[in-house]
Amino acid sequence: MRHWLILFLVALAGAAEAQKIRVAVAANAQFVMEKLKAGFEKKTGLDVEAIVNSSGKLTTQIQNGAPFDVFLSADMKYPAAVDKAGLAATKPKVYAYGLLVLWTRADIDPAKGLAVLSDQRIHKIAVANPRMAPYGATAIAVLAQQKRLEALQPKIVYGESIAQVNQYLISGAVEAGFTAKSVVLEPSMQGKGRWVDVKGAEPMAQGVVLLKGARTDARQFYDYLFSPEARAIFQRYGYQKPVHP
Repeated sequence: MRHWLILFLVALAGAAEAQKIRVAVAANAQFVMEKLKAGFEKKTGLDVEAIVNSSGKLTTQIQNGAPFDVFLSADMKYPAAVDKAGLAATKPKVYAYGLLVLWTRADIDPAKGLAVLSDQRIHKIAVANPRMAPYGATAIAVLAQQKRLEALQPKIVYGESIAQVNQYLISGAVEAGFTAKSVVLEPSMQGKGRWVDVKGAEPMAQGVVLLKGARTDARQFYDYLFSPEARAIFQRYGYQKPVHP
C-alpha cells in the first residue's frame, strides 16, 4: 500500500510540474526573469519555471528534445539556430538589448575601464565561455579590439555562463569579471563590488522564440515579454528596449 502511495505522489508531483510553462533563459537575464515570472504569474495565475544556463547550452538541450516552451537567448544567433532546425513556432524576435559591464571587487575602482585590468591587484578575470555565452564572446571581442587580450590572457578564467562569473566574483575567487548590467542592478547584488559600462561594447540584441510543441498558454508568456509591464521591468534592469512596437 505504501509503495503505491509513493508512486501516486511522484506521479502527482510530475503532473504538477507539467502544468508549468517552462522557460529556458540565458544566465544574463536570471534576475530580471524572477521579476517577469512574478509579474506574469500575478497577472495570469499561470505558473512559470525558469531553466537558467548559457545560451549555447540551452540551444543544445532544445536540439536534443528538452521540453521547453519558450527560449530567451542572450543574442540572436542561437534563436536563429533553433529556428533553422525547425524547432521554433515563431521567428526570432528581439525582446531587449543587453549591456556588458566590467565588475570588480569593492576595493578596486574600475573607473579607468579596461585599463584597470592591468592592475597588479587583479590576478584573475572571469569571463563567460565565449563559445557558449554571448556576453563572454562580446567581452573577448572588445579585449581583442582594444589590443589587450594577449597581455591579459594569463589572468582570464572561464565560467560556464554569466551565472558562474557572478559566483566567482562574489566568492572572491576572482578580482574582476565581465557580466551583464542586469546583474549589477539586481538589488541583492548591491554593495558586492563596483562596476562600469564597457566602452566599445555595443548593446546586444537578445532574441526569443516560442518553441514548437509548446503548451498553448506559453504564448501568453511570450506575448507578455513585449507588454508595457515587462518592458518597464527590463528597463529597471538596464536593458534597452527594442525598436519594434
